Amino acid sequence: MSIQVKELAFVFHPVTDVPRARKFYEELLGLKIGMQVEFTPGQWWIEYDVAGQALAITNAMPGKPAASLALEVADLGSALTAVHAAPYKVVTELAAYGNCRMFQVADADGNEITLHSRKLKD
Repeated sequence: MSIQVKELAFVFHPVTDVPRARKFYEELLGLKIGMQVEFTPGQWWIEYDVAGQALAITNAMPGKPAASLALEVADLGSALTAVHAAPYKVVTELAAYGNCRMFQVADADGNEITLHSRKLKD
């Protein structure tokens, strides 16, 4: 018997400092909050809506830093400039692969996010 998966529920990144994490996800990445819940004082679950999918940050659930999230951006060059100007670590510099270009940036807790752009055909 196999499990029947209906849909992607959410992707979450564990964080230790919610205000610091919010600066990364809201100010640098420009994500908008879809839902937020404070379970107990200081223990948060915050979801951002990314094209109809939920990306959550939380300090209420255990977890290890992840490196499996890729976000499509409108202007990869501008994104790279913004990251270099911010206090975050570029983990992997800009590289081209077939029909796309991408680089990785880490949030303050070590969660790595790939910022990606499909190449336009010449």
